[in-house]
Amino acid sequence: MVMPAIEIGRVCSKTAGREAGRKCVIVDLVDRNSVLVTGPSSLTGVKRRRANLKHLELTEFKIEIDRGSGDKEVLKAIKDSKLEDLFTTP
Repeated sequence: MVMPAIEIGRVCSKTAGREAGRKCVIVDLVDRNSVLVTGPSSLTGVKRRRANLKHLELTEFKIEIDRGSGDKEVLKAIKDSKLEDLFTTP
């Protein structure tokens, strides 16, 4: 099995914290151990924040967004990729 890459647009599942179990998208790479993620919060309840890679489970799904994209662009890309069901189901 191929390990999904840590890249902008990669869909993840949070494994720790109050947002555990919810889906999010990587919007920027901060350093070796952390990334900037967003739900966006209007869809999943995950706020835009820095997340430790140890607290994320990468999925095979990826959406096409630019580095640092805002929540509106991320939401549009999710809808364009027809992945809304993935984000709304627990």
